[in-house]
Amino acid sequence: MINDNDVIETLDELETFLRLVENGGLGLENVAGVAGVAGVAGVALATNNSDGRPFVAVLDDNHQLLLGRYVSNDVYENGKDMVRYGTKKPH
Repeated sequence: MINDNDVIETLDELETFLRLVENGGLGLENVAGVAGVAGVAGVALATNNSDGRPFVAVLDDNHQLLLGRYVSNDVYENGKDMVRYGTKKPH
């Protein structure tokens, strides 16, 4: 589910979102590869097939969308390493 009202506009907002996912702060279950892993394997940047809008996707063990948030074009272009490798700051 992607909520149109919750657009991630900055890299700081993306980092906060990823930390919540990494730490289980969103109450999501069966997030693929996130718990106890340095990177966030269950999170990906993608684009919506119908309108091309970029979003960050949280995926379950079966690679099904659990949660999505639209992101700005700047976050989509510059947040790829953060999504790919996880946040670097201590939790």
